[in-house]
Amino acid sequence: MSTESDPTYIELDDSPDAMSPLLEEAEQAEAERDEPAQRQPLSRKGAAHIPSDHVQRLRLLEALLFASAEPVAEQDLQVRFGDGVDIASLLAELAELYAHRGVNLVAFGGRWAFRTSPDLGDYLRMETEVQQKLSRAAIETLAIIAYHQPVTRAEIESIRGVATSKGTLDILMEAGWIRPGRRRETPGRPVTWITTPHFLDHFGLETLRDLPGVEDLRAAGLLDSRPAIGPLSGGASATPETPEED
Repeated sequence: MSTESDPTYIELDDSPDAMSPLLEEAEQAEAERDEPAQRQPLSRKGAAHIPSDHVQRLRLLEALLFASAEPVAEQDLQVRFGDGVDIASLLAELAELYAHRGVNLVAFGGRWAFRTSPDLGDYLRMETEVQQKLSRAAIETLAIIAYHQPVTRAEIESIRGVATSKGTLDILMEAGWIRPGRRRETPGRPVTWITTPHFLDHFGLETLRDLPGVEDLRAAGLLDSRPAIGPLSGGASATPETPEED
């Protein structure tokens, strides 16, 4: 014969006086849980506390400077480490450690950064030769000087039919292919232009007589059937040279 037991009911006292101890206990537990985070010192950037060991501080300073893409101001490092750390002394000690290495810790106007040692500069420098393509104006001017030297700027303009800018002559001078010659004994005593020995060496010529003639240039397809270079004429007027030719 089975019997059913009566259900048991627990009556809770939800009065303010009964709930007050429970609320106080919960608030105290929550305060104790948050207390360690409040006691932990944080830097301005929210990083962990600074190690107390001197060697660890030196290593941290080294890591901060090495990881920074730009020189770091000493005052920013002081803020990062806090007022209790002599950042100037740490920087001086770290600079001394790197004084005889391939990279040195140096200061630029109150900012610190790692830089390669100055005595290694010659070994780190790499030189590459950049070939600059001459403009059509420069090629034409060089050809006129080579075939008509000594020739003045006015004569170059007369042959080309356009004004020759100063930049064209400067490019040829920087290349070492032309140089100023004697002044022409004419009114105004204009400067003449001639080629240099470097011009002959660069183009594989022993003398100017080895320059290709008109027939050679035409055979090589460098000249058409029309005259490429006209005779000198003092009365010809030159039109301004367009910037695209330079």
